[in-house]
Amino acid sequence: MSRSITMSFPHELGIAEAKRRIGERFDLLKREYVDKVGKADIAWVGDTAHLDVSALGQRATAEIEVKAADIRVEVHLPWLLAAMASKVEGLLKSNAQDTLRIGTTKKV
Repeated sequence: MSRSITMSFPHELGIAEAKRRIGERFDLLKREYVDKVGKADIAWVGDTAHLDVSALGQRATAEIEVKAADIRVEVHLPWLLAAMASKVEGLLKSNAQDTLRIGTTKKV
């Protein structure tokens, strides 16, 4: 059975800066996991990023809605990856906190 994960993270960056950092983090993770991920795309529609990632022959999608005071992340895992939901939640939390932290410098 598939599984959805929804999490929210507060920030004080403003929408434009939060979007910029999310885009940079996505690109960084894409480079770091290039050998494990078959496809990783991000498309912005307004203040919502739509992510499409394929790994282990499975496709996962996500939406990241950026608002003035927080971001809302919803990840949709197929049944095979649903067993890894707690690990995905941990990765989401650590990456979101690093990305949205005030004073975070660019990591290239």
